[in-house]
Amino acid sequence: MYFLNCFPLVRILAETFCKMNIFTVALEKGGVGALELVAMDMKARGMYVCRTLSYKGAEFEVIEAPLEAEMEAMYKKAAELWAELRVELLSASAFHSNEKPNPSQLWRMYWSSHQRFFRHMCMSAKVPATVRLAKQALKEDKCVVIGLQSTGEARTEEAVTKYGLELDDFVSGPRELLLKFVDENYPLPEKPEPLQGDESVKELQRKRHSATPGVSLKGRVRKVAKWKPASDGESDEESDTDSGHESTESDDEFQICEICSSEEERKKLLQCSCCGKLVHPACLVPPITDLVPEKWSCYSCKEKTDEYMQARRAYIEELLKRYEQALQRKSKILDIIRSLDLPNNPLDDIIDQLGGPDKVAEMTGRRGMLVRASSGKGVTYQARNTKEVTMEMVNMHEKQLFMDGKKLAAIISEAGSAGVSLQADRRALNQVLLVKIILPVFHTSPFPLPLSDIFLQKRRVHLTLELPWSADRAIQQFGRTHRSNQASAPEYRAGPTLSAYNYDSSYGKKALMVMYRGIMEQDNLPVAPPGCSSEKPETIQDFITKAKAALVSVGIVRDTVLGNNLIAIQMSNGKDNGKFSGRIVDSDMHDVGRFLNRLLGLPPDIQNRLFELFISILDVLIQNARIEGNLDSGIVDMKANIIELQGNPKTVHVDQMSGASTVLFTFTLDRGITWESASTMLDEKKKDGLGSANDGFYESKREWLGRRHFVLAFESSASGMFKIVRPAVGESVREMTLAELKNKYRRISLLEKARRGWEDEYEVSSKQVCLNAIIIKIRKRNNCY
Repeated sequence: MYFLNCFPLVRILAETFCKMNIFTVALEKGGVGALELVAMDMKARGMYVCRTLSYKGAEFEVIEAPLEAEMEAMYKKAAELWAELRVELLSASAFHSNEKPNPSQLWRMYWSSHQRFFRHMCMSAKVPATVRLAKQALKEDKCVVIGLQSTGEARTEEAVTKYGLELDDFVSGPRELLLKFVDENYPLPEKPEPLQGDESVKELQRKRHSATPGVSLKGRVRKVAKWKPASDGESDEESDTDSGHESTESDDEFQICEICSSEEERKKLLQCSCCGKLVHPACLVPPITDLVPEKWSCYSCKEKTDEYMQARRAYIEELLKRYEQALQRKSKILDIIRSLDLPNNPLDDIIDQLGGPDKVAEMTGRRGMLVRASSGKGVTYQARNTKEVTMEMVNMHEKQLFMDGKKLAAIISEAGSAGVSLQADRRALNQVLLVKIILPVFHTSPFPLPLSDIFLQKRRVHLTLELPWSADRAIQQFGRTHRSNQASAPEYRAGPTLSAYNYDSSYGKKALMVMYRGIMEQDNLPVAPPGCSSEKPETIQDFITKAKAALVSVGIVRDTVLGNNLIAIQMSNGKDNGKFSGRIVDSDMHDVGRFLNRLLGLPPDIQNRLFELFISILDVLIQNARIEGNLDSGIVDMKANIIELQGNPKTVHVDQMSGASTVLFTFTLDRGITWESASTMLDEKKKDGLGSANDGFYESKREWLGRRHFVLAFESSASGMFKIVRPAVGESVREMTLAELKNKYRRISLLEKARRGWEDEYEVSSKQVCLNAIIIKIRKRNNCY
């Protein structure tokens, strides 16, 4: 987001960078740290303003939606179907290599549809948790705003066009996307055209005879031309090539029977429409005594024509058989997709579970929606607007219904909610009546005493089902519920995002390459894969076999003859124990984005294990870089129990034009946690009733740097995740799942053993000094720093 907002500054940057693309390339090479430094420097100069409201009073919570059993089964079957579909497409494209679509176009469409499909699946997996949170907020007298990006309108309209306005159930976006891809891109041979009749076949046969070796083509054409009527266009055209003298010669000299060579009874001669021979009817065996058709063929040509037509029919029947077989395979795949249990469109599903359109205000860009019938059976497609409200004003009408309290839940998309205010506005009517009190008024009127109502604005709970692609757009959507003149700040609840971890860094790319080389058995894995033990090598080999098959199924590992060799295609489905000559192209070895995208197409079990292996290798590389003093963490907040400045600041560079100096400060950080502090943290968790049965001290199962390590683990607010506290560095940023925790560590039941190990590691780490260099650019202005 930082350098996207820097594009208007071309003239300012022209002093150092001659072109904007050179500047952006330099920033990208510098990573997140370079982007943050440029943003900080621009803010200090007053060139870059980041204006926003204060978030005081707002609450933020990261919610991890667990993958429910039903959804996990759906996801697994869908991943298996995509793997089988890839094998089928490889086979079909190899068999029909000259047919459309061409292979490059086919696989571009395949992987783009693959990514969109599993994006829909990830959104649908969060729907149950979103509905639970929304219903809980409504019970607490709060208003709910749910943000998403895609509405699924295109898939819905396609389904309505195919099946009609009345459907049995809501449209499944993933199913319609997959059906459309297979229907439009499955390789089919060209459907053969049926024979048009004997005429075209005889014409082909005549041309074949005209090319018979040893016979003059010019002479034969001339002879046939002399015998045929002058109205024949082809004869006229070809006869023009002859000399004018030949065209004036008498036809009598050519009227000779090809069998008896007799010139008698010339008027009875028959000419074959295929080869042009002239024969007497009586000279044929058997002779012809009946009426002769206009397009008469001699016995020899008729026999050859029959043979040609029989071969032609057999060829066309074979082509038709191939086409019908391919069409049957395509229809079978479509039937499998239709029978597959896949989730409904998230937008329609959420609205339906929260009470329907009468209870939920929708502010999106779509023009129609599916509504469940009053009987509860089936759904009907209808326009979002009514006769009283135009389509252009439907979102404003829905917004007003929400602000008036007639609808307590709202769903917004980026396209339909631009400029819409949904905050807990003091002027809005959606407020809850708390109590009625009688005001003390001293009068002698017979009328009842006046009443005063105390109202409280319904607080907004903003749930984010799907985050936008960029941070500035996310801020815009969050701003729908956080604006001026609000009675209360909103509660923001969103899911975790991988962007917070910056996996696509130099360390992430190196970790990916190390993992790939280990799976391809070109090198040893630096850590044991999840669920494996170095003490049992067979478990590691079993994982490598499964991982290799999984990477083949998503196209990362490629076989040298994949697509032409059906055996290799079968191997891509995980058969033959993955024993084949696979390879990973150089462009994929460092492509973290492609790895994460393709990872979504795997069943949840192997998907999680591969991702955990990648993270474990990344942690090892970062830890090694930290020990060697080469770790570049960008701009970070220094957090420690003790921070001491070592020596005096040192100026390492002064810019000649601006006079800005780059100063190096060296600090010593002590982030260690004593045994007493760790025990207190654990006791407070248990005292507050927030602990779990798995909280406690753990010891690593394997040695690292010659010793075993100890950690304190306790369950975090995210269900199933554990915070890790280490003696040397304190609380770790990354949390662990229970499965990963038990795989790497074993719980210690004896506190004395845990205490000794914790204190020993704390003492050893205190003797190891880790220096962190923070480079800060300070611009001198009016003697202020």
